[in-house]
Amino acid sequence: MPQLIHRIHFTLTITLLVSLLSLTAQADAAPPVRILMIGDSTMATYNNPPKDRPDMTGWGQIFGEYFTDDATILNHAASGRSSSSFIREGRWKKGLAEKPDYLFIQFGHNDCPGKGDRETDPATTFQQYLNQYINEARAANIKPILVTPMTRRRFQNGQIWTILRPYADAMLKVGKEQNVPVIDLHKKSVALFNQLGDAGSNDFSASKSDRTHFSRKGALEIARLVAEEIPATVPELKPYLKQPTPGKD
Repeated sequence: MPQLIHRIHFTLTITLLVSLLSLTAQADAAPPVRILMIGDSTMATYNNPPKDRPDMTGWGQIFGEYFTDDATILNHAASGRSSSSFIREGRWKKGLAEKPDYLFIQFGHNDCPGKGDRETDPATTFQQYLNQYINEARAANIKPILVTPMTRRRFQNGQIWTILRPYADAMLKVGKEQNVPVIDLHKKSVALFNQLGDAGSNDFSASKSDRTHFSRKGALEIARLVAEEIPATVPELKPYLKQPTPGKD
C-alpha cells in the first residue's frame, strides 16, 4: 500500500509539473500580431507582374517570410502612390479599418519632383502627411514605424546616385519629433549597393532597364535589411522574427 501511494503521489507530481510547464509556455508565447504596410510600388505585392518583369517583387510582398506564423502581414502598399495620393484615394482609410497593431510607412519615390499632383516637398508637405499618418494611427491604438525609401540602383562613377535622401532625412526628422521608430532603409540600401557595385547587384533588379523595382532575390534582400533592424528599433516585435533572429541582438 505505501508503494501504491508513493506511485500515485509521483504520478500526480509529474502531471502537475507538466501542466505548470505548459501554462508557463503559453504565458510566454507571443500573442498574434497584425502588421499593416503602406507605401509605393517598391513595397507592393504583385500577383500579376508585368510580362516584361515576371519576377518583379515588392519587399513588402515577402516581408512575412522573416516572421513566424504569429505575425500577419497586411500589405496595402500600391504602385505609383505617394504620401499624399495614398490618403486622397481613400487607401489610408481602408488601412485603418484593418485595425492592425503596427504600421510600417514607406513613401518617397512618388513624392519626388516631376510626379505632378502626387509630388510633395520634403521640407513641408511630406512631413505634414507623415504626421497625419502617425497621429491617426496612434489615435486608433496602432504603433507607427517609419521606413525611409530605399535607393534606386542608379550609379555614377561606381557609387549610388540618389535624389531620395531629402525624403529620408525628413522621415528621420519627423520620427525624432514624434518619438516614432525609424528604420533608415535608404542609408542601408545605399551602403549595400555601393558594396556590391552595379554588376554585383544586377540580379536584384526586376529587369535590365528597371532600376527602381526588384526581383524576388532583390526584394528578399531589401526585406532582410528592414527585418534585421527590428530587434533594436522595434524590440517588441523581436519575438515574432524567425530564429535565428536576422537582427542585431
